[in-house]
Amino acid sequence: MTVSPPILALADFLADPVDPADFPEHHVRFWNARWAGEVGLGALDAAGQVAHFGRFAPLPDNLPRPLALRYHGHQFGVYNPQLGDGRGFLFAQLRDSGGRLLDLGTKGSGQTPWSRQGDGRLTLKGGVREVLASSYLEALGVNTSKSFALIETGEQLARNDEPSPTRSSVLTRLSHSHIRFGTFQRLAYLEDRESMARLVDYCVTQFHPQAEDADMGRKACGLLAAVTEATARMIGQWMPAGFVHGVMNTDNFNITGETFDFGPWRFLSKSDPNFVAAYFDQQGLYRFGRQPVQGAWALQQLASALLLLADADDLAKALAPYQEVYRDSFVAHTHALLGIAPAGSVEDDTGFLQDLYAWMTESEASWPQVFHDWFGGAASEARAKASPQAALYEAAAFSPVRAHLLAREPVRPERLEQAIFQRQTPPSLLIEEVEALWTPIAEADDWTAFEAKLADIEALRLARWG
Repeated sequence: MTVSPPILALADFLADPVDPADFPEHHVRFWNARWAGEVGLGALDAAGQVAHFGRFAPLPDNLPRPLALRYHGHQFGVYNPQLGDGRGFLFAQLRDSGGRLLDLGTKGSGQTPWSRQGDGRLTLKGGVREVLASSYLEALGVNTSKSFALIETGEQLARNDEPSPTRSSVLTRLSHSHIRFGTFQRLAYLEDRESMARLVDYCVTQFHPQAEDADMGRKACGLLAAVTEATARMIGQWMPAGFVHGVMNTDNFNITGETFDFGPWRFLSKSDPNFVAAYFDQQGLYRFGRQPVQGAWALQQLASALLLLADADDLAKALAPYQEVYRDSFVAHTHALLGIAPAGSVEDDTGFLQDLYAWMTESEASWPQVFHDWFGGAASEARAKASPQAALYEAAAFSPVRAHLLAREPVRPERLEQAIFQRQTPPSLLIEEVEALWTPIAEADDWTAFEAKLADIEALRLARWG
């Protein structure tokens, strides 16, 4: 469903009109038919997909030209005012079947005023990785941007961190919003109070109407409170999913609490609080166990930007719920991924999580295998006994965890009848698997394994949440 794009009301200070790159070839490698149907684009055939997501012909009644958004941000703790959409743009705004405003944004669509001598392109491997990661996050129930279209573009790119020349692509992703924490930081840096107030109005109206208030200071605080809760819930979902974002810069957080702009992401093979996804994160700033702390720090930078409109004490109060919301999300999502009901007592539930994750770290059990084997709690005891890591469950160290699992009621136990749970091993997305999927694409243009993995991930999503 198309709309008159609300973002145009902010375009004078928020963005720069740009033109997409003119690519020599267009080969559709991924199309998200389910989400295309949700936003009214399900009828597009292959030619239409190329026209709008390879050549970026405007959608009807939508943005006449793409917009490269302006923002700043902290990168590994260092403030950088030289940021902005350097290889992407906002292409369109749509509404889904429930009336929710959504953005179609790109990666690899060409140079913009913010490219900083970059080529504005995306490697095909990078596009493949994001399609896989976003699909798997969705299958694990994590709030995330959705990969919408991936089109190979026929150019050869040079990169320092992978064999070159390498194939190129352009990715379009669907997000609830592309407004970043760094969008606010830029306006604070410029001391542009009027534009900041307009941005707050837009974000409250379109995304967080519960924060509406006639007083701008209270409205800004209400917005911060809503963003704080959304961010805390998102990171509370990352942790039981074993997801490591990799680059938690403030320009990689958006105001609707969606996972996006993840760089060298990883999913844990085993519990390791000190695991670092990005090879260039030499200090481990964004290591797995530190992600909740880093999320709180990013929100503090957003609060600092909003000092342009509100008092420090009031903004501090808006940040206060972060720890409790994060904890509740972490508890709820761990139970959801195990298919069991929480005990309902904070003490009992947090005790279970402490026992579970301490055991996972000490035993070095396979992270995805544990959540597969014990999905349904007591209803899966026999399945767990047949697991490839059944011996770990027989060890005395597992006894407290077992007691918790057997005491919880399964939620919708009929889900255990799904084919996914008849298997000994679950769908997973470890880095070795991603490399194995890429090899036949790179060597023989064979997409069979990639397509099979996506089908497996979709089966997991339907088995867990469908």
